[in-house]
Amino acid sequence: MAEKKYKKIVLAYSGGLDTSVLIPWLKETYGCEVIAVSGDVGQGTELDGLEEKALKTGASKLYIEDLKKEFVEEYIIPTVKAGAAYENYLLGTSFARPLIAKRIVEIAKKEGADAICHGCTGKGNDQVRFELAIKAFAPQMDVIAPWRFWELNSREKEIAYAEAHNIPLKITKETNYSKDKNLWHLSHEGLDLEDPANEAPVNKPGFLELGVSPEQAPDQPAYVTIHFEKGVPTSVNGEAMDCETVIQTLNKLGGENGCGLLDVVENRLVGMKSRGVYETPGGTILYKAHEKLEEITLDKETQHYKQQLALKFAELVYNGQWYTPLRKAMSAFVDSTQETVTGDVKLKLYKGNIIPASVTSPYSLYSSEMATFDEDDCYEQGDSAGFISLFGLPIKVRAMNDEALAEKTGTHFPSVEKRISYGKDLGSTVWKRNRQHCQ
Repeated sequence: MAEKKYKKIVLAYSGGLDTSVLIPWLKETYGCEVIAVSGDVGQGTELDGLEEKALKTGASKLYIEDLKKEFVEEYIIPTVKAGAAYENYLLGTSFARPLIAKRIVEIAKKEGADAICHGCTGKGNDQVRFELAIKAFAPQMDVIAPWRFWELNSREKEIAYAEAHNIPLKITKETNYSKDKNLWHLSHEGLDLEDPANEAPVNKPGFLELGVSPEQAPDQPAYVTIHFEKGVPTSVNGEAMDCETVIQTLNKLGGENGCGLLDVVENRLVGMKSRGVYETPGGTILYKAHEKLEEITLDKETQHYKQQLALKFAELVYNGQWYTPLRKAMSAFVDSTQETVTGDVKLKLYKGNIIPASVTSPYSLYSSEMATFDEDDCYEQGDSAGFISLFGLPIKVRAMNDEALAEKTGTHFPSVEKRISYGKDLGSTVWKRNRQHCQ
């Protein structure tokens, strides 16, 4: 029995294994009222029957909050515009957790709860994402994380507990993958995936849920055209739609063609490596299309700097630091870069491949006249000689320095110590050579 007592606990509830056993466990352990909260971020049929299940297992009530619009507009799209990917992972779970946690805090305050509970494992990233968001909106709120101390310290024990308490589960010991599904993606972890030596069973019936493997995709390619306005997707194949519908449409099309599968061993925030298989068909298409459009609408310096920023942006999202001044400042920078990211991108989808077909924009910086190999009247090729002379000057000076040092020492690959020892004499020699060359 836990030492501290609570009258009312709000539980982050998905209806999965962890949270299903938590309702009776919390009541047994703390003798408290449990209010369950589920954030609808596009899980679809996973929410079916959730209220009945929560109440039957002991919750006093269940909130199911429709967060899909906010999820897409305020979390997914800003991350797409940033081009942020963590070790090729498109952050599907990462940016959903802060939003869900924020809403849970709002309900906990409304209900006058003493604590918030989540079912995240002590080995994972989600515990950090939930708790950093809770700290941002309720810094004094107690957080209960049973995986850090309870006796049900394996999924097998949780299943046994559920069976003993007549808690219905949709999984068995043999199908007990740890999964997370939302509008953006579906993740798979655990079981045979825990050994990177095992090939992911993507061709096994029932494993993939958002699409098919590349081997099972059609033999004919599919084409899709996406229109962006200031970095935001606004239509697919000429049909205007909101961003949520864009993602759903591309999920279907990408899934049918085996696109968006990622099998990766990633570096978790807590220090270990873990293996996951991700299905992100629509998201992968959007990233490819957006990146292609930026190729012709961003200048070189902005494009390259933004690519550097994307890595840090991804780390912040992955690490649960969405509600930080730096992430907000980065999003402001990203938004400023998207003013000209408007246009159409056509892609060919073929057996898991996403192949650029065409890209156009009224703000395109690409000039066929400038880039042509044929005769033109807008680029003076002779100017390149002076450019190369100045651009290569440091290389030239270094080579002359090496030649002078070799004459002094008889060594073609001088050590740092010899460079220092002969530096004074060499400085005079190189200066004289440079002077002679300039004359």
